[in-house]
Amino acid sequence: MTSILKLLVATSTISVAALGANPAFAADLGTDAGTSITNTVSVAYNVGGTGQTAETDSDVFVVDRKVNLVVAKSDAVNTSVAPNATQQAVTYTVSNQTNDTIDVLLSSEQPATDDFDVTGTISYYLDNGTTAGVFDAGDTLITYIDNLAEDSSVTIHAVANIPNGVVTGDLSDLILIGQAAAHGGSGLPATGSGVQGTAFSDDSGDADDASLVQNVFADAAGTGSSDGAGDGYHSATDTYEVSAADITVTKTSNVLWDPVNGSANPKAIPGAIVEYCIAVANAAGGAAATGVAISDTIPANLVYYNSLATGPATVPAVIGVVTEGTVTGSTCNADGTGTGSEASGVVSGNLGTVAAGTTETLVFRVTVE
Repeated sequence: MTSILKLLVATSTISVAALGANPAFAADLGTDAGTSITNTVSVAYNVGGTGQTAETDSDVFVVDRKVNLVVAKSDAVNTSVAPNATQQAVTYTVSNQTNDTIDVLLSSEQPATDDFDVTGTISYYLDNGTTAGVFDAGDTLITYIDNLAEDSSVTIHAVANIPNGVVTGDLSDLILIGQAAAHGGSGLPATGSGVQGTAFSDDSGDADDASLVQNVFADAAGTGSSDGAGDGYHSATDTYEVSAADITVTKTSNVLWDPVNGSANPKAIPGAIVEYCIAVANAAGGAAATGVAISDTIPANLVYYNSLATGPATVPAVIGVVTEGTVTGSTCNADGTGTGSEASGVVSGNLGTVAAGTTETLVFRVTVE
């Protein structure tokens, strides 16, 4: 980038002016890559007191590309998941700190130091911003980030399935890896619907070429196993944490009536009517338990109470099998809204979904033989 002006002068007066082009700047990242900077010098001089035609020359170079991609976990908490859940997302922010628009190639890694690996194909979705940072049906399935403008960022969801057999507290780390690439030049910004560009090569070991846009990798090391500083990649880890249902079952009995005392301090004598309550509790902080089904075999010396007894007051009603009731303390409430069944001495009922932090019951009555 050196120019030489040869001036043949006798007695002369010389003045020099250097004129530079105004470069294009990104908001925070400096001059855009590919910007041509021209610096023109003009030398004015006199010979014998007479002004001569000024001599000029120019120097031109293009601004190189400082490649800096940043991938970060989008929040400070783990993503809570249930065993065997599908389409579960961990979420990242991908930022372009390069002085140019770029494409970002996406891949992922599962380290061997956690408790389990997610299953199925890991897919990537661009958050549409409708529910910012939350994976939903409106997000766009992509394979790479297209035309990510300099000094801008997008939210990416990595989506996979959770295997069965995992338990509460198990962790699975998923590392999202981004690689900086030339933008393909078409497609809507960041949608991945245009032409995927080619990954940048590192030109830091090459001599400077004033006529070319050369790449200098300026990224920090990421969490990926092979992601070092200055390699054109960046990566970050987000974590799935299993929060399974924590179910406990409690079965209690209460003598309601006997044929001698009626309902006044009844005892479990032959002919007495006893109410059973099966309470299914799901501890707080876990996942909802779904498809909860109860099967209970009535033991010997008891029969299912399905015909109104006779005797002293107050004879208990025939209620059948009542499900989806609640408890107060250790007492079952008479507020069930569902129904079960009894057949050949086996009582059955479905509670459906028992949410975390709730208890549901199945209640039926028997007679002591």
